[in-house]
Amino acid sequence: MTIFENVKAICEKAKAAAPAVATAKGDIRNSFLNNFADLLRKNADLLIEANKKDTDFAKSIGISDAMLDRLTLTEKRIDAVAEGVLALIGLSDPLGGGEVFTRPNGIEIKKIKVPLGVCGVIFEARPNVAADIAALCIKSGNAAVLRGGKECINTNLAIESLAKKALSLAGLPEDAVCLIPFTEREGANALMQMRGIVDVLIPRGGKGLIRSVTENSKVPVIETGAGNCHIYVHSDADFDIALSVIENAKVSRPSVCNAIETVLINESIANAFLPRLKEVFDNCGVEIRGCERTRKVIDCTAATEEDFETEYNDLICAVKVVDDETSAVSHINCYSTGHSEAIITESRRASEYFCAAVDSACVYVNASTRFTDGGQFGFGAEVGISTQKLHARGPMGLFALTTDKYIISGNGQVRE
Repeated sequence: MTIFENVKAICEKAKAAAPAVATAKGDIRNSFLNNFADLLRKNADLLIEANKKDTDFAKSIGISDAMLDRLTLTEKRIDAVAEGVLALIGLSDPLGGGEVFTRPNGIEIKKIKVPLGVCGVIFEARPNVAADIAALCIKSGNAAVLRGGKECINTNLAIESLAKKALSLAGLPEDAVCLIPFTEREGANALMQMRGIVDVLIPRGGKGLIRSVTENSKVPVIETGAGNCHIYVHSDADFDIALSVIENAKVSRPSVCNAIETVLINESIANAFLPRLKEVFDNCGVEIRGCERTRKVIDCTAATEEDFETEYNDLICAVKVVDDETSAVSHINCYSTGHSEAIITESRRASEYFCAAVDSACVYVNASTRFTDGGQFGFGAEVGISTQKLHARGPMGLFALTTDKYIISGNGQVRE
């Protein structure tokens, strides 16, 4: 069989399994989650062993330290993934419910939530994504088809095997979670052609992956975002808060999509603030790439146009001095990927303007962009951060994986 034929067969198995998950009671789906979390913890050694094969390979092909960190599983991270899975149990069932209304002719219309069906996800070097998506899809009544990158194939296969075992223990079909084992580009391209079998495709990764999927997929796509995120330090900012938030947003995990890539600084405070920012960044090993006005105050590399467009995923940060909040918003709306932005200010007027004018999924006031995360938002986990405006936007939890169905009941009415 060709790769295309193999991918099609895998997707058809998931399609066949989907109705059993969609009609399963909430306690059955929660049983899967409980089993899955338990298996993840009990098999931490197996997962770490598989992950070491992936990290050894990643090192051999020269992957950056930041991306290597993103790829690496530890016992602590596995435990955090398991906690995220368990957190979904406590969330309300996203299926069913709905409003009921009656028309003048006596017809009763009920609007309910139902699964999307088969959710395909193409993702890069984040092995925890496989577990998160499997859990979210089953809790929301969907089947999942996963396709990860070559850097984490062994880890993903191990996670898939545990998900299948958890499904079986819960009395659900094992094919409700399937991994495409082909890491060649042909495997991803084949998944993009599965319209009519796969109901929605979600890319989760860098700008190149997202562009490839949105431009080439025949399956409907929910576009998740690369994270070119910004923090604007307003003239009325508390410097201590600003420096703390910037350090967290850039340094805590520079390889993730909610880390900042650019700091914008109001010109009225640039002379006082920039030396303090440079001291923090120097201590953390962050390279500054500054605009001309920035370089008049501190010694740093000159920023190019490309720097303001780049999601570094590394300890590099672009810095620009701007005239005011209007200039800051204009810069953000020009260069941002629509993910997460923040303003540091004590001014209510400035914060209200910033929140209204910035065209991104998540906008923060005096807080780190690192909170853009399904777990931090109380969603248990996330399938991705949507930067589009249709169907879902921001961290995508359970309800983002459902759609509407109308149930119409009558007693013989006909339309005249």
